[in-house]
Amino acid sequence: MLSSMEILKTIPYSEFYMWDVKRMSKETLSYNYPVVFLNQILSKANVEWEEIVDDKEYPILGVRAQGKGVYINRIAKGNELTMRKYQKSIPNSLFYCKVRTVKGQWGIVHPQFSNSYGSSNMTYLNIDKDKVNLEFFELLLKIKRITDNWDKNAVGADGRHFPLKTLLNLKIPLPTLSEQNRLVANYNSKIKLAKEQEQKAKQLEQEIEEYLFEVLGIEKLEEKHNVKGLQFVHYKNLDRWDVLAKDLRILNGLSNCKYDLKKIGEVFNFPSRSWKKKEFKKPAFKYIELGAIDPTTGITELKEIEVKNAPSRATQQVKSGDFLIGTTRPYLKRFVIIEPKYEGNICSSGFSIIEPSSNYNLFYLKEFLMSYFGLEQLKNRMTGGTYPAITNNELKEILVPFPKVKIQNKIANHISDLKQQIKDLQNQAKENREKTIQEFEEEIFN
Repeated sequence: MLSSMEILKTIPYSEFYMWDVKRMSKETLSYNYPVVFLNQILSKANVEWEEIVDDKEYPILGVRAQGKGVYINRIAKGNELTMRKYQKSIPNSLFYCKVRTVKGQWGIVHPQFSNSYGSSNMTYLNIDKDKVNLEFFELLLKIKRITDNWDKNAVGADGRHFPLKTLLNLKIPLPTLSEQNRLVANYNSKIKLAKEQEQKAKQLEQEIEEYLFEVLGIEKLEEKHNVKGLQFVHYKNLDRWDVLAKDLRILNGLSNCKYDLKKIGEVFNFPSRSWKKKEFKKPAFKYIELGAIDPTTGITELKEIEVKNAPSRATQQVKSGDFLIGTTRPYLKRFVIIEPKYEGNICSSGFSIIEPSSNYNLFYLKEFLMSYFGLEQLKNRMTGGTYPAITNNELKEILVPFPKVKIQNKIANHISDLKQQIKDLQNQAKENREKTIQEFEEEIFN
């Protein structure tokens, strides 16, 4: 028989500020450092409110989950804002959404966000910097074990959050300030390698376009400005007299290329790959949607959908070697060459499909379209407001310099090698960041 002491649990009423069984049943975390309530280091800030002026621009502050920090969510004109008063941001304060606080959606307002604004849904709290290193506090917000434990105190259904009293009664491990400084310095020294890898990846991305333009004998144009007066154009490259011929600079820039310009529609076939649900032999299919494409890594995820539940946009079947071009907001570079493992999958009608050709390299075409001269042509041919897109017919009109296929292959292979290096560096940086926060956690937890 169990004794009553083994069955009953003693509740510390000195800490019992919420009549919620979740709080009593939550896991108790064990730390290597003393634990304090947040009310010992945080206090409500005195915010200054600003009346919104219609013709003024306002950088509106937001905050990302799991300790990823604050950011400029958008820049809005005053006449676009519904609320007529906004809070001026307070540098070095803690910023969070008081109507949705869970999943570590808190962040420090660093000095670069001093001139931003927060809506009435957001809260600023002062941080006692004599007790807390701001970087140390931010690192704690990255630890999922801590934020998950806090989230058991959240209230609300759709927007789970912490009332201020509840929030201030949450606990954190708090070493001495000198120990916090040591932990932060140790973290930063280890994260330095990840930053160097990320910077190297960015440099390689820039080198890809520089290499492509050097081989083709063209130069990236300076940022365009409104030019008054006459502009000249090479008429041999101009076969239309409408708004799509507006950026004459692009045509002139391409006219200096060492190789002949050809329209995509002249050299590639755009197949119609519609599929019939009744003839599909499997009960489900894997669906490639626009959001599943990453410009660097390719297809990142596939949804498996029952044929009977196929969305209306699931209209095309792909083959190995096909080039898929995301035609909605093409500047997002949702372009991918289909690998053999994706043979027979279904893709969204938001893609145009181009078949492989023995005389032209689709990987070369993909890299050119992702470059400055490709994207500018795509953007010039977009139509629509909320979801600007390019049609198949307009896509066929894009001008591309095509050297001999041997040179196309060489360009594509070299860029492929550079992209693999970028991928490797990005993966290494990600692993190093994850390892570094893991090592920080090991120092925090007992």
